[in-house]
Amino acid sequence: MQKHKIDIYTDGSCIGNPGPGGWGVIILTEDREVQIKGGELDTTNNRMEMSAIINALRWLKNEASIDETNTKDFLIKLHSDSNLLIQTLLQGWKKKANKDLWAELDALHAPLKIEWIWVKAHATNKYNNLVDEIALGEAIKQKRI
Repeated sequence: MQKHKIDIYTDGSCIGNPGPGGWGVIILTEDREVQIKGGELDTTNNRMEMSAIINALRWLKNEASIDETNTKDFLIKLHSDSNLLIQTLLQGWKKKANKDLWAELDALHAPLKIEWIWVKAHATNKYNNLVDEIALGEAIKQKRI
């Protein structure tokens, strides 16, 4: 059986730290491109990076109906420019802050088989640059509220 491929790009942004923040996600499936985004008025960059991943994983569960029963049918690659997040997920770094978000992120990704990929920020990756623009746009939107 051929696996269904899903590539996810995530980013978070904050104007000031803390300050108004935004997050952006692009999900690429075999037949569509989905963008989701959001923000908060008073937050941090790390919280927005984590919120992007959490919302991407929620989408997988709710919109693509991916869970522990069918995760083997999917090849999921999640790309982030947050070395802190990727290394914490891959190397088991200590989760010192944002424990509420870590608990949710861990619960959402536990049943899934995900390849966590670090990408260099502001480089040549088209989708990483696009989610950066989306996240910054959401942060700017929050600042104006």
